[in-house]
Amino acid sequence: MANAGGAPPEPPSHPTPLAARQSRWIGQQYADITKLREIAARHDRAAARAQQRASRLNTKIEKLRHQATLLREKSQRVLAEIPDIEQRMKQHERDIEAATSRTGGAPVGSDVTSLHYRVRKLQQKVVDHQQKARALELRAATKTQKTAELKVKVDRYIETSRLEEQEAASYRQRADRLQMVTEQDVASHLRAAAPSAKTSTGDAPPRTP
Repeated sequence: MANAGGAPPEPPSHPTPLAARQSRWIGQQYADITKLREIAARHDRAAARAQQRASRLNTKIEKLRHQATLLREKSQRVLAEIPDIEQRMKQHERDIEAATSRTGGAPVGSDVTSLHYRVRKLQQKVVDHQQKARALELRAATKTQKTAELKVKVDRYIETSRLEEQEAASYRQRADRLQMVTEQDVASHLRAAAPSAKTSTGDAPPRTP
């Protein structure tokens, strides 16, 4: 039903084939932009994951370095006890020599054999200390070697993170360029559609009262 005293309702405008193609093309461009940004986000996530792994390995490296330092310090403390043991050995040897010289070639007494026993015990203690120090040094060297191996992994993760960040930036730039082109296409499409709409409205014959 026509409105009293007003213009009849305009018939629905049907888009031309060219306009329909342009609309589909613009929609596809927006879909491509979304896909590019999704790929960039995936690369960003991969870069962050590589950085996280590198950070955890760096923490482990510092822990191993600290443990290796403690082992080397303990080894040095063990070796530092050896000179005192050797001094005690030399004192016992002097006592043995003095006791032997006093007997004048008589059979060795229990006091001398006791000193010989103490010397042997101290010699064994020196060897034990040396062995313990070497074992500590070996453990420290093993941990140091482990840190070197982990450092290679850290460098690999850092390089992976750098490459992933570059890929993410590349996809974002492509998305930004495509979005700029799409927005220009949309603006051109709207400008082209505006005059035709005005023309169709202006060509309508006036309704007689």
